[in-house]
Amino acid sequence: MVIFIWKNLLQTTKERILQQRRMSVYSQAHGYEEELIKKKLQQFAGGSINLTKEDNGIGILTLNNPKSMNAFTGTMMLELQEKVTELENWKDGKGLIIYGAGNTFCSGSDLNVVKAMSKFQDGMNMCMFMQNTLTRLMRLPLISVALVQGKAIGGGAELTTACDFRLMTPGSEIRFVHKLMGLVPGWGGGARLVRIVGSRAALQLLSGATRVDTERALHLGLSEETLSSSDEAGALEEARAWLSQYTEGPVSVIRAAKEVVAGGRELPLEAALRTEKDIFGTLWGGPANLQALARSLKHK
Repeated sequence: MVIFIWKNLLQTTKERILQQRRMSVYSQAHGYEEELIKKKLQQFAGGSINLTKEDNGIGILTLNNPKSMNAFTGTMMLELQEKVTELENWKDGKGLIIYGAGNTFCSGSDLNVVKAMSKFQDGMNMCMFMQNTLTRLMRLPLISVALVQGKAIGGGAELTTACDFRLMTPGSEIRFVHKLMGLVPGWGGGARLVRIVGSRAALQLLSGATRVDTERALHLGLSEETLSSSDEAGALEEARAWLSQYTEGPVSVIRAAKEVVAGGRELPLEAALRTEKDIFGTLWGGPANLQALARSLKHK
């Protein structure tokens, strides 16, 4: 009877955590019209978002529109949302690498989309659509890495901030160019940047539209490491090796660690503590915990 109650409680806890992870920032209550913006985005085709899920639990998400420096077309924005949903349902996933085809990361929004969405409400709906998608991406129970080759500019720079880590290749750069377009970030990149580098550095990068090379990115904490490979295949292999040091171990434990951090990052302290308690409860007495106890693990 006790075991049955514990299992039901465990399942309820997991379902609640899953529901929280998928919650959107905006809904109809905020004037957000998702179906309307989806229909409009569908009109601007080109490029693709590709996802492969490897047996080691690492997913590879590829921005594939190299003729436009992997700029997001309307259909690519829709496909990104679809891939995030697929990753939310991937129970064996532990890590995610996001990179751009053709040795460059992403140049933000395709100008055809930007010009066609010049009306206020269209722009606001697109802003809310991408904020919702990138927030769900950030909340995935996968340890995520943006592999920056070439340029990550505008919306591409914002996308890097939705990942847990950033790796850069020699000669690459991250640049928030929104000021030059008479804008500020609209995909949530400004708010996330403050949490990564602090308000002072974030203000410098946004108001100066500053080019951030590999050396400065390391100094600011915007990048974790500069890889040695410049070619696409070599850099991707290095990124896999770098990420594997954090994804080695049971799926349940790796995903729980990410969820604890995500809760601590987003929630007020008391709510974060309760979330951590709930996640702890999904592991205590579980297979990974019992196996470790059976091995009498000691840590020196």
